[in-house]
Order: sequence, then C-alpha cells, then structure tokens
Amino acid sequence: MPTAPLYNMNGDKVGEYELPDSIFGAPVNEAVLHEAVVMQLATRRQGTAKTKTISEISGGGTKPWRQKGTGRARHGSRRSPLWRGGATLFGPVPRDYAYKLPRKVRRLALVSALSSKAQANEIVVLESLTFEEPKTRDMATVLRKLDADGKALVVVREPDRNVELSARNLPGVKTLTPSGLNVYDVLDHERLVFTRDAVDAVGEVLAR
Repeated sequence: MPTAPLYNMNGDKVGEYELPDSIFGAPVNEAVLHEAVVMQLATRRQGTAKTKTISEISGGGTKPWRQKGTGRARHGSRRSPLWRGGATLFGPVPRDYAYKLPRKVRRLALVSALSSKAQANEIVVLESLTFEEPKTRDMATVLRKLDADGKALVVVREPDRNVELSARNLPGVKTLTPSGLNVYDVLDHERLVFTRDAVDAVGEVLAR
C-alpha cells in the first residue's frame, strides 16, 4: 500500500499515512492521461475567433469597373476574397470546443494521475490545515516547511475561506476540494498537499 509522509502544521513529521491503494497505487495509464488533459484544454478554449464572410463585408454593391475594354481582370465585387479588405474563405467562426470523456475514463485518468504522484513521492499529508484569519505569510511558512513552496496543489475536505485567501496570492499555489480534483491540475503541480480528511474524501468522490 502506498504511503505519504504525515506532518503537522509546524512542519514536524509525525508518521506515515497509508494512502488508499485503489486510488494512489493503481497502474498509470499514460494514454488515458493524455486524453484527459487534451479534453480539459479543449474545454478551456474560448472559441471566439471569427472572420467575415462575403455577406458580412460592407460595400461592393456595384461592379468595380466594366467587364470589357479596360485591360484589367474581371471583377464583380470589392468584397471578393481576392481584394484587400475583402471576405475570408473558410475562416474560423465561433464554436464550442468542449467535449466529454466517459465517466469511467475520467475516473481512470484521475486515479492514474494521483498514482503517478504517489509513485514519484510528490504527495504530502497534513494532519490539519486551519488559520484563524487569512494570512499569506502563514500559508507560505507552512508550505516552505513541507518543501512545497514551488507549484503546490493544496487539497482540503471542505471549502475554507481562510485557507483559500491565504493561498491565492502565492504564485503557483492552488487550493481545491476533492470534488474539484482534475487531471490537469494534479499533473501541473509539483507537489500535492492533502489534509488527512481530504484523502478519505477523495475515495468518496470517486465512488459516486
């Protein structure tokens, strides 16, 4: 069964915490990880790129010059794609790039991502994480003592405003609850900092 070091908020190691084998000890499926990341990045695309078709270009109501006798090429409208300021053929139009993978595939991808972090010893478990008031310096101190002061993903069981406000001004630090865990954020951060009760909640979320 995989384990992770268990710390208190003072940065003292108080033991080893056994991680659920079905979530943190599964084989890593790289193909499914790739599919999940591509899906998330596609879903984040705005899809607002737009070019004008010939029906949307202003002007061009009359023929630029007569058909014959000028020595120039024949043209019927200044809105033609051949002209500067004319229409664009087959250009982008607003669209939604989002799509969904099957639920079981998304679950497998998240389990693979968490397992890869466990295998790389990049998971730390805290006994608890609470602050009396929002204070960025206190969060930075906790993460520094855990050797997680780089890009760190902090996972707490329930939304905690003091924790969120303490972390949001730290570059590379993000807070999530187990229901918000996703493959991209797990892989994008160097260290995962779970509270002890958040580890248990991950299993509950994946079992839904």
